[in-house]
Amino acid sequence: MALLEKLGIDLPIIQAPMAGVSTAAMAAAVSNAGALGSIGVGATDAQGARRMIAAFRERSQRSLNVNLFCHRPAHADSAVEAAWLETLRPHFERFGAKPPLGLKEIYRSFVADDAMLAMLLEEKPRVVSFHFGLPSADRIRALLDAGITLIASATSAAEGRAIANAGVHAVVAQGYEGGGHRGVFDPDAEDDCLGTMALTRILVRELDIPVIATGGIMDGAGIAAALRLGASAAQLGTAFISTDESDADAGYRETLASDAANHTIMTRAISGRQARCLRNSFTVLGANIPPRQVPAYPIAYDAGKALNAAAKAQREAGYGAQWAGQAAPLARRGLSAAALVAALAQELGKS
Repeated sequence: MALLEKLGIDLPIIQAPMAGVSTAAMAAAVSNAGALGSIGVGATDAQGARRMIAAFRERSQRSLNVNLFCHRPAHADSAVEAAWLETLRPHFERFGAKPPLGLKEIYRSFVADDAMLAMLLEEKPRVVSFHFGLPSADRIRALLDAGITLIASATSAAEGRAIANAGVHAVVAQGYEGGGHRGVFDPDAEDDCLGTMALTRILVRELDIPVIATGGIMDGAGIAAALRLGASAAQLGTAFISTDESDADAGYRETLASDAANHTIMTRAISGRQARCLRNSFTVLGANIPPRQVPAYPIAYDAGKALNAAAKAQREAGYGAQWAGQAAPLARRGLSAAALVAALAQELGKS
């Protein structure tokens, strides 16, 4: 396939770039197995991203996907932030802790990060991907001129068209079933909540660039279904959370292996943007809170991480960002990332 050649991979499988879960070791194992390994660098700076790329290259000479967050920089609102900390105060106190005195924007968007752009132009990873929107045209042109293959996530036909018109090489069709943050360009706009099957087929019909299906795909049968819809590849995230190389902590892994996997829920409370999470104490907390009461992303995440740290210190794992898709019950345990890719390839071959 043309996309596989462009990406430099043998299998139509992409490991999702899950910031906080994916690691250089995971990405290298996946790439060495013939698929596309990914790292998410939206939660680090240029130096941290460079170290991750170097760690990958110590383990693999194959293709790497470096994923960037392209959200609009947060609009701080001290009144909303103060009220949010008061809302969370009883939960902090439950663990013998106090909420932070204030909140900050903990992640810098790629749209305003010149150091990250400069690093990418120096390191030249095979693939760079965008989530939460697109950077400016000049940033896209600089990456293209460096010979980097570009991918971006879309949750609608309109976003898909914007991606194609920007000159990006391929689009990830992110279905509503998917785990983690919705890639919507505007988090305050109405979300049509298109599923993976519908969105993939719509984008295949409407666009003249390759489509990568993601959301609720956990095995070879799911990959085969996406390919039959016209996708050029499938991206899997939740399937890799329990692999040996994952950075998911013990509480996250245990929750994924529990009945909570059958009850994922969209929540804004943890980070400030809608994201699909395993049902836990934090999702219950945020279930009835209006979006306007939650600070902007990623300012809200500053509070969420502090509360999770306080809870973990008391051996309570229910306040973590335990992202997972609706097909989480299909997650396998006890496999390395390479073994999972091998199993997926075998299942795909039998489909």
